[in-house]
Parts: sequence; C-alpha cells; structure tokens
Amino acid sequence: MSFGRNPHVAKAEAAEQKALAARDATAAEHAWREAGRLWERAADRETDAKRRVAYTANAERARKAADEPQAADPANDDSLSSPTN
Repeated sequence: MSFGRNPHVAKAEAAEQKALAARDATAAEHAWREAGRLWERAADRETDAKRRVAYTANAERARKAADEPQAADPANDDSLSSPTN
C-alpha cells in the first residue's frame, strides 16, 4: 500500500465490477450495496472536497443500482469514472 492513496477507491471499483459480472440479481444487489459502503468509506477518508463529492455521488449511484437493478446500466452513466489520486 502506498502512502497518500485511498485504498477504498480500488475496492469500491472492484465491487462494482463484481456487481456488473454477477449472474443473478441477489449477487448483484449485494455487490452494489458493498460498493456503496466502500464508496462511503472512501469519501470519509478523502481530504479533497471535490473527490469527496464524487465518491459520495458514486455511493448514491451504487445504492440506487442495488434498489433498482434496471438503473445499473453503466453504458449510459458518466459517473463511473472517479478522479485520479
């Protein structure tokens, strides 16, 4: 682990990929909820206000995807890209 990097960002992105690759709705829902939790943790640890807002928005988007599976279409969503550290 390198200093100055937020480890929860990579974990949240991995959870989103897991949700997109899930074979059933239950697994996808659990992965989206985990991604939401990890994005919140990333936002809590972030010192840059711009990144904090972006991570919080990603958390809300992930939770929405868990609640509404048809809204989880990443092809039409520009918020998947996170600011680089």
